[in-house]
Order: sequence, then structure tokens, then C-alpha cells
Amino acid sequence: MQRHQIFLLIFDILMKILVVDDELDICELLQYNLETEGYEVVTANSAEEALMLPLKEYALILLDVMMGEMSGFQMARKIKDNPVTAHIPIIFITALDDEDNTVKGLNIGADDYIAKPLSMKELKARVRVVLRRASSPLITSRGRFENEICYEGITLDQNAKTVMMDGQDLTLTKLEYELLSLLLQNPGKVFSREDILAHCWPQDVYVLDRTVDVNITRLRKKIGRYGKQIKTRIGYGYCFEK
Repeated sequence: MQRHQIFLLIFDILMKILVVDDELDICELLQYNLETEGYEVVTANSAEEALMLPLKEYALILLDVMMGEMSGFQMARKIKDNPVTAHIPIIFITALDDEDNTVKGLNIGADDYIAKPLSMKELKARVRVVLRRASSPLITSRGRFENEICYEGITLDQNAKTVMMDGQDLTLTKLEYELLSLLLQNPGKVFSREDILAHCWPQDVYVLDRTVDVNITRLRKKIGRYGKQIKTRIGYGYCFEK
């Protein structure tokens, strides 16, 4: 086994996952299947119960949408609005599998959306992908190095995988960094959603085209006044216009 494969195996085993669902049998099913993969799993039967836990200790939250007084969407908003927990990836697991609810979940900040009834093989695969994608969740800049891409006040360091904006550290997720890197390296070039998915997302995960739109919107917000440089070419895709 190669060194990077050994690292990924150890990385997976160390992960602590929180499952939140008001159906006891679903919690037990997920706990059993994920623990057989080597994860440490804790369950909660309501959003209120889950919010009482030390959430910052968890590497991933599997979250049902339709629950009691507080829905999964409401809980997710609380998690993403709190700087201490905003980095934690969330996978929604729900019977609400229509496009509007999927987009709503992604807009809140979810990393994936899995419809019931569950395929354990698919769920395990998606959990692995999300955890590995989040293994270096926060990217901040620490200085200027070689191999930089610059536009006015934005400096992207391809070696250190860091970004600076107007002299300040810019906090991006790994995915947001990859999007910005792709666009900055190819100013004026229009990338279709399919192109962006191929360049920035893992090949072994299914992602809706609308997911690209959601992440472009997030990136625009994070880069502030430079967000207007990311242009939408209706019917074609996106480009960075200098």
C-alpha cells in the first residue's frame, strides 16, 4: 500500500461523525454501518439535542431535514452562522429530494444531499469524499512566495495554497480556492458548469450543475469588491474578467 493510501486510511479512522435524525432506526442503521468503516459515531434524535453537544469536535454532521420543532435546515443555519462550527461539513439526509429543497440545502452551506431510502454503499462513498475534501478545510495566506497569481489586491499562492486580499488573510474552503485558482489562471476564458465540475470536484462524486452556481455565489461574496469580476455568460458559464 502506498504512503498516501495509508494516510487516507488513518485519516478516515480518526474521524468523528454526528448523526442527527428523529428516527431511531435510521440513527442505529447509520451508526452501525459507519462504525464498521472505522468512524466514531454519535447520534442525536433532535436538532435541539444535537446543539447541546460539543459540535466543534465533529469532522462531519449527517443531518435529517424533517424533525420536530427545529428542522435540519434551521440547525444547519445555526452551525454555519457560528464561526466556531462554520467549517464543519454537513450532509443532508432526507426524503425531500426535489430540486428546490436540494438547492436550499446547498445554499445554506451543505456539502452534499442524499435522498431516502438510503443506499449504504453510496452513503459511505459520499462520506469518504466529503471528509477527504474537508481534510484541509481552511486555507489562509501567510505571505508572498513564488508561483503567485495576482489581480489588483488579490494574491493567490499556488505553492502554499493560500490567498491574500488587500493585504489581509482570506479564508476560503478548499473548493472555493480551486474555483478562484481556475478562474484567475484563465482570465477571460469562459468555463461551462461541466468544465468547472471536472476541474474542481472529485471525479467519484455526483454533483448537480446548480451546485456550481451556489459555490460561485459564495466565492463572489468572500472576495468582496472583486466578486463583480466573476462574470456570468448566460447559456455558457463563468469567467474572470480583468
